[in-house]
Amino acid sequence: MFYPMNLDLTGRRCIVVGGGKVAERKVMGLLTAGGSITLIAPKLTERLLELAQAGLVDWYELNYMEGMLKGMNPLLVFCATDSREVNELAAIEAREAGALVNDVTEPEMTDFTVPASFRRGDLLVTVSTEGASPGFARAMRRELEQKFPESFGLWLEKLKEMRLEMKEKLAGSEERQDFWRQALSPRVLELVRNGAVAQAEAEIRNAITDVGTES
Repeated sequence: MFYPMNLDLTGRRCIVVGGGKVAERKVMGLLTAGGSITLIAPKLTERLLELAQAGLVDWYELNYMEGMLKGMNPLLVFCATDSREVNELAAIEAREAGALVNDVTEPEMTDFTVPASFRRGDLLVTVSTEGASPGFARAMRRELEQKFPESFGLWLEKLKEMRLEMKEKLAGSEERQDFWRQALSPRVLELVRNGAVAQAEAEIRNAITDVGTES
């Protein structure tokens, strides 16, 4: 049983051992989260090579060798080569260095998994089967992507603004909770889903005004 959490990887070293398509997927996710990425692989995919040449990732252009992780102090290590032996060696040394390990060839021995996910602005939606069926997780992600279009990212930005306004007009925490239960109704969310963000915002602002007047 895994413990769900979101990590702030800003400036934290993350090492990816391998340079194929699997490694590429790991790197793209890490870049989005602001991680400081080191690649260890003799060859890279075209996309990874472009990232290395642009200086967006550090690249050790060689096969993984014993002792390479010493002194690197990584937070996360992804063992993503097609060699079980290489991945196992890297995983052992990563754990000795205090890092968490994701081994693509030994999922039952991994310290963490990377869920299927998609973003809508600051809204991050993830689906995990704890490694039981990555295909099912991807299928669920595709279904959820249809239910949460890009308008939800815009809506979250509006909610940030209105949350500050609501704090000024509603004094008590219980009153605020009651307000949000009413304001974020199925009707409002359906408006957002259909792209009517302005109308949804107007309804919530009217509700804020009404509640403030009553108090």
